[in-house]
Amino acid sequence: MCTGKCSKFIGISLYPLALLSIVCNIFLFFPDLQTIYSQQEAEGLYRLADEIKYMGGIVGGGILVLIPAIHIHSTGRQGCCANRCGMFLSVIFAAAGVAGALYSGIIAVVGLIRGPVCSVEDGTWSRPFLNSTTSYLGDSDLWNICKEPENIVEFHIGLFSALLVAACLELLLCGIQVLNGLFGCICGSCSHKEVA
Repeated sequence: MCTGKCSKFIGISLYPLALLSIVCNIFLFFPDLQTIYSQQEAEGLYRLADEIKYMGGIVGGGILVLIPAIHIHSTGRQGCCANRCGMFLSVIFAAAGVAGALYSGIIAVVGLIRGPVCSVEDGTWSRPFLNSTTSYLGDSDLWNICKEPENIVEFHIGLFSALLVAACLELLLCGIQVLNGLFGCICGSCSHKEVA
């Protein structure tokens, strides 16, 4: 396969993943689809998990993947296939995408492990699953500890899981582009013209 075509496919595939990461991270700021939780602070603890404020999905899986996706996609344009300089630059951009995907993935894993911030039965806000000896991820009976926001555990797990899946796919695609770009930079590509 032509390295330019591969670059075009990778670039196009990265767009929806970057968009998904950005949207998921934005939704995490609004548990129960309400803005009050992102504005209030209780007992010195924000009512949002710290991992949301690190914006792994917006910065890492979003911007740091979207910018390389644009360059990687343009490297695959007609006539750019054997452009060794463009392929070399795509390696650098893809490496930035790898870094962004790693950042997003690590933040998502930490967010899943530590659990959401929620109001427990006595009305205090905390991270009830943080120091738990058993994982809340596999035991839905523990989820009833959180009283407010409604369904916060499902919301938290769903969006951080989506961020993690998107980050893994971005990491895979950007890693493939690093290899593809190196191959295209060293060997060139597509020495024959395609028949229309």
